[in-house]
Amino acid sequence: MAVEYKRLTEKELDIFIEMRINQLREEGAKEDIDLVPALRDYYKRHMADGTFVSWLAVDDEEIIGTSGMSFVEKPPYFGCPSGKMGLLSSMFTNPRYRRMGIAKELLHRVVEEARKYGCGTIQITASEMGVKLYEAYGFVHNGNFMQYKL
Repeated sequence: MAVEYKRLTEKELDIFIEMRINQLREEGAKEDIDLVPALRDYYKRHMADGTFVSWLAVDDEEIIGTSGMSFVEKPPYFGCPSGKMGLLSSMFTNPRYRRMGIAKELLHRVVEEARKYGCGTIQITASEMGVKLYEAYGFVHNGNFMQYKL
């Protein structure tokens, strides 16, 4: 096994989207809608304008791990004076390759992308499976996070 890491390009987008949907299903999503067109539109637009980046882990041309970071901006505040935030998503490793440090490497690469973009903070809604990875990396829980679904 010789894992290589590379940035996501439009060439890998269909497989990336398939893996994103598999991740959402693994995390418990039950909705029965076709998310592919919306995901393709989102990734194409935001990859083109630089507000979404992803690193992939590849073993012998098979994508075995994914990561993603969306960049957003909101009014600056004391915890994030730049107002630039990274929203971490799409963290997924093929079950056959888990516990080999692949997710940690993918996480590190997208965190560095956020640093280069000028982000002052990174947020994630973590699955139970991912919490240990994020805590070990230095993420802390924020008890103030709330959501209102429209």
